[in-house]
Amino acid sequence: MLQERLLLSLLPAHIARVMKAEIIQRLKGPNCGQAENTNNFHNLYVQRHTNVSILYADIVGFTQLASDCSPGELVHMLNELFGKFDQIAKDNECMRIKILGDCYYCVSGLPEFLPDHAKNCIKMGLDMCEAIKKVRDATGVDINMRVGVHSGNVLCGVIGLQKWQYDVWSHDVTLANHMEAGGVPGRVHISSVTLEHLKGAYKVEAGMGQSRDSYLKEHGIVTYLVINPKGERRSPQLHCRPRPALDGVKMRASVRMTQYLESWGAAKPFANLHHRDSMTNENGKINTRDVPLGHFHFQGPSERTKSQKKRFEEELNERMIRTIDGINSQKQWLKSEDIQRISLFFHNKTLEKEYRATTLPAFKYYVTCACLIFFLLSTFSPTNQHSLTAVLYSVYEQLLGSMSRWGTVASCSLPWLPNSSTLDANKPWIRLVLTMATTALILVMAVFNMFFLEDEKLITEAAPNISNESVYSVYGQTIQASDNKFYLPYFIYSCILGLVSCSVFLRINYELKMLIMLAAVVGYNIIILQTHASLLDEYSTALPGVLKDLKTMGSVSLFIFFVTLLVLARQNEYYCRLDFLWRNKFKRECEEIETMENLNRVLLENVLPAHVAEHFLARNWKNEDLYHQSYDLVCVMFASIPDFKEFYTESDVNKEGLECLRLLNEIIADFDELLSKPKFSGVEKIKTIGSTYMAATGLNIAPGPEYAQDHDRQYMHIGTMLEFAFALVGKLDLINKHSFNDFKLRVGINHGPVIAGVIGAQKPQYDIWGNTVNVASRMESTGVLGKIQVTEETSRILQTLGYMCSCRGIINVKGKGDLKTFFVHTEMTRTLSQGNVMP
Repeated sequence: MLQERLLLSLLPAHIARVMKAEIIQRLKGPNCGQAENTNNFHNLYVQRHTNVSILYADIVGFTQLASDCSPGELVHMLNELFGKFDQIAKDNECMRIKILGDCYYCVSGLPEFLPDHAKNCIKMGLDMCEAIKKVRDATGVDINMRVGVHSGNVLCGVIGLQKWQYDVWSHDVTLANHMEAGGVPGRVHISSVTLEHLKGAYKVEAGMGQSRDSYLKEHGIVTYLVINPKGERRSPQLHCRPRPALDGVKMRASVRMTQYLESWGAAKPFANLHHRDSMTNENGKINTRDVPLGHFHFQGPSERTKSQKKRFEEELNERMIRTIDGINSQKQWLKSEDIQRISLFFHNKTLEKEYRATTLPAFKYYVTCACLIFFLLSTFSPTNQHSLTAVLYSVYEQLLGSMSRWGTVASCSLPWLPNSSTLDANKPWIRLVLTMATTALILVMAVFNMFFLEDEKLITEAAPNISNESVYSVYGQTIQASDNKFYLPYFIYSCILGLVSCSVFLRINYELKMLIMLAAVVGYNIIILQTHASLLDEYSTALPGVLKDLKTMGSVSLFIFFVTLLVLARQNEYYCRLDFLWRNKFKRECEEIETMENLNRVLLENVLPAHVAEHFLARNWKNEDLYHQSYDLVCVMFASIPDFKEFYTESDVNKEGLECLRLLNEIIADFDELLSKPKFSGVEKIKTIGSTYMAATGLNIAPGPEYAQDHDRQYMHIGTMLEFAFALVGKLDLINKHSFNDFKLRVGINHGPVIAGVIGAQKPQYDIWGNTVNVASRMESTGVLGKIQVTEETSRILQTLGYMCSCRGIINVKGKGDLKTFFVHTEMTRTLSQGNVMP
């Protein structure tokens, strides 16, 4: 199913099942009838796993290479590289966790324990180094791979309310990260714990990681470098592979990289999002029974884009063709698993109730046909001279007339009441009463005059205008008028016509028809064979041939017609129910297709910005280009809680760190709730990195010359980003008050050009890259607790917007040299954060 595939492309299966329920719960809204969460905590989807191996890998030299790339080249290059790494991870039974810029980390042993988890990570690290070496040898680009591996325990899952990303936390994860930072380019750097799990599978040499990373030195971690078995067997000739030709060297490094990586053919993000086969499961059915459409409040059909309408219509037509094919198959006509074989009731009681309450616009035509039969019986009856016949006829007219007048008067005096025909069509009990009354009158009318026939001695005199010498020809015989029993066969025909009147009500229950007709046949046979048998015996002596015994032929005729009408009624009932069933299924599947589109949108917008999600939802199926966008002015913020590292401990008291993560989940969730405020609608959460919150503004503004000319509007989102930082400080102060902690935010903000894009086929991820992002990260890492540090350029913009900044001075920033930075005025921060954030 499509939403299942989409969810599994973002989260592992063991977490996705629980998260799907959370998505549905959020779509239903707060008043969905389920019990509310009474513990005042947000749901925490984190599990603990022991005996796993964590791999961190960083592409050395990629930052310099990226600075020379166009947006398309950068996103294409990252997608190809990480797509290759995803395939290597899959081959080595590793699960990719997250991509952080050009850093890639994964875990082996999740979600099921793997005894060879350490060997899997080492093999993957060696394969990654080999892949990068091939790129370097083929393109001449100076890049390399630095890999660090450590084994231990992890807490894995999802925190926060928006932009869900699967992540891992623990002291062992932190150590694995430092194993990569203290590693050697082109080598796999492992800890002594991982070496024990290898059990001699690989040769190693001293890693000396403590000399390259202070964390490793502080904790006394002994490290090793894995010796690549392929490197030992490689012949000397392979070390000197030819460099590209002269015309290739003249190309930019990014162009050479892009051209070479195209041969890897990595899949595009959400490549199967619009694949039609993914709309159904193995049985060809759509399974969204646990998602009631009535609880959704999405955009109406009129608000859909043209491409969405076209795609929905094509999906709908495809489902219609599939449904029609199923109906036309003989098996579907002969048997339906939803209908009982004998009673023809639906197995589903709700469906049965819905069927019985179905509106019948054609019911008035059923009544019209019954009226016609009654009129024929009363008008052409050979004994219609009896006054009781007229009385019965008038009763029938009064019954219909009174119902019609009641409906007319009610509709006039009470405008909110429907007219009589609509009332009959919409109310099952009124239909039933009218059907029973009409059918009963017709069945009685068929034999009514037989009760007033006299024996032969007391036959009524002929009418004055008919001569006693007149003759009638019946069945080829000439009979005198004085022998006026010739009309007795008409009573049999009237009984048959009365039975036919039961069949004109097509949508009346089959069992009810059977009971009515059975009662009528029994009553008719009693009249024919018992109460009025003498009259029929006298008639039988008048005519020879097949109809000589009128009692027998009349009883047989009634039985044959009874069986025939019963079979027709049952067949009609079955086809009516089958038609209702398929209409109901088709309607439900149409709703499910629309529901799936809504679920897909929720999932996409939870991992992508709304405007990027729209790109994937509205694009043409044949458009498989990677999404990338270049922005000239984006404000990037990193906000971290450095104290959380000291707060986080793993002990039995806090369930090995689980309770610490519960508090972090509350913090991130409260931060996410700020994003729903209209004031911060322009703030886009990018990701969380441990206890660091990354967000940006200016990504949902379409770049263009018109926007660039509006100077005031151009920089407004930078002020919004700062206001969001103030709000985060206020939220954290409130959490500190309730949790009796003293956490402080350390915030770094920078603005400038960035490149945005979506990479990764197996777990698509939206991210932004560029020097602006790197500097913003350094502003946070070199900042001070409780302060918001910005660059000199950003401080100028903030001052023009009315914010006060104080110069910190010159600081050394890794990779950037000496930079002059500023602190946003703390008094203003304090003032704004103390009050509630205005919507």
